[in-house]
Amino acid sequence: MITGMPRIAIATADFDGILDTFRNRLGVPVVDLSEETIPDLGARIAMCVPAGGSNIELMSPEVPEAPLSQSLQRFLDRRGQGLFALMLEAPDPDAEAEVLAGRGLNVLPLMAGAGGRDVHPNSTSGVLIRVYPVDSYRRDAPAGVAAGPLSGVRRVIIAVRDLAAAATAYGERLGIPADAAELDPQRGVERVLVHPPTGGTIELVSVRDRTRPFGAAVGAHLDAHPEGMYALVMHAPDPRGLLDPLKAKGLDARVAADSDDVVEIGRGSLFGALLRIEQG
Repeated sequence: MITGMPRIAIATADFDGILDTFRNRLGVPVVDLSEETIPDLGARIAMCVPAGGSNIELMSPEVPEAPLSQSLQRFLDRRGQGLFALMLEAPDPDAEAEVLAGRGLNVLPLMAGAGGRDVHPNSTSGVLIRVYPVDSYRRDAPAGVAAGPLSGVRRVIIAVRDLAAAATAYGERLGIPADAAELDPQRGVERVLVHPPTGGTIELVSVRDRTRPFGAAVGAHLDAHPEGMYALVMHAPDPRGLLDPLKAKGLDARVAADSDDVVEIGRGSLFGALLRIEQG
């Protein structure tokens, strides 16, 4: 049984740059794990640990012959930097892998040195799913680091062409509670909300009306890219109040075209990841 969504990973070749951006420009607490992960996994990894929601894992290839580093490099070569993987948890990932395979998901063989099991993106609407043991990461923010206004990831938006197929993959095959599909005419999409027991929410969206700004943006993204993770959503008490400070730190921050209450930070500032900040 899937018990939670602890984190979402971003892959980049510029580890120092992404570490600086999340720590010093976005102001989220970050734990640099590279001293442990380079010898163990062959990759540089850091964890963003703001309160509430899911963490953000920052990953860069480091040791070319290491399996994780090779996986990251293949992703970077194929898609460029950006949202890399959606992490889920289960009490026994190997046993869960057998269950998921039996439900029709393309579960990959155990990767050398891996602490969990992978589900191929071709069976989950373009998203690499990694299933880890429960409590796979439990570290607090660094001592003396004040929490900024941003929450953890409250929602990950996945852009799909076939909403029914995506709902089947995430609801029935992954076994995560999911709502019925609903039309969101204001945003111009049809959506299904999927609710991991802990962590944030997975929102599957399919375009229905390109005259709406959000539908147009998702549609343009799908015109240029395969299905997959579209954006991360974090919360802040006053998103509009963050606009000028974020701009002053060199981030491409703007009011979202679809809502005056939402601030977006463009992919060019966040290493291929689109961040939406909502009030909460």
